[in-house]
Amino acid sequence: MKALSSSGLVSKVTKRKNTKANVSKTNQNEMKGISRIDSKGTHGWYVRVYKNGKTYSKLYSDNKYNGKERALKFAKKAREMALETIKSLPDKPVRRLVTSDKRNKSGVVGVSKTRKKAASGEYTEYYQVTWSPKPGKIKNRQWSVRKYGEDGAFERAKAFREEVMRAIYGKRYEEHLEEQAKTETAASEKDSQKGGAEPIAETFQNKAS
Repeated sequence: MKALSSSGLVSKVTKRKNTKANVSKTNQNEMKGISRIDSKGTHGWYVRVYKNGKTYSKLYSDNKYNGKERALKFAKKAREMALETIKSLPDKPVRRLVTSDKRNKSGVVGVSKTRKKAASGEYTEYYQVTWSPKPGKIKNRQWSVRKYGEDGAFERAKAFREEVMRAIYGKRYEEHLEEQAKTETAASEKDSQKGGAEPIAETFQNKAS
């Protein structure tokens, strides 16, 4: 029998340890997000995956999948599919784009007319833009009606609102503006058609009488 040198023995032991470590690591990766539940009549494998602070989970019970080992097999497969699916989700939640508000009176969402009372007791009117640069933070900016006039203050506020919305929402806001323009054009054409039809009706009635 061939004797092993001390260095050869150490090398062999190290290889065995590395092999065991690799197997253990593989098992850990396969079981990541999968935990065993055995309590109060519930027996199965609980799968959890995470994305953007949300948890997606499901229980694979021994009873439903005909045994502990088969339930684990389904749980592992489900975890793999879930991880592939959530890859397509954006890294950050998509912010909701608010395009209408029943309380708004200016005709432009995020633009409102307000007034401030000076120390003298006199009120000064402003057009104010309110926006949220990031979730949980609110900012506003104002344009004086006295300084810019009614139309000037409103148009400045409207232009600024569109500028910050483009910066926050990008293409989504551009698409919203395009749709809004189409809707306004269609409504204008419809009104003009109605306006043109009324004189004809009146003329017909006059002739008939």
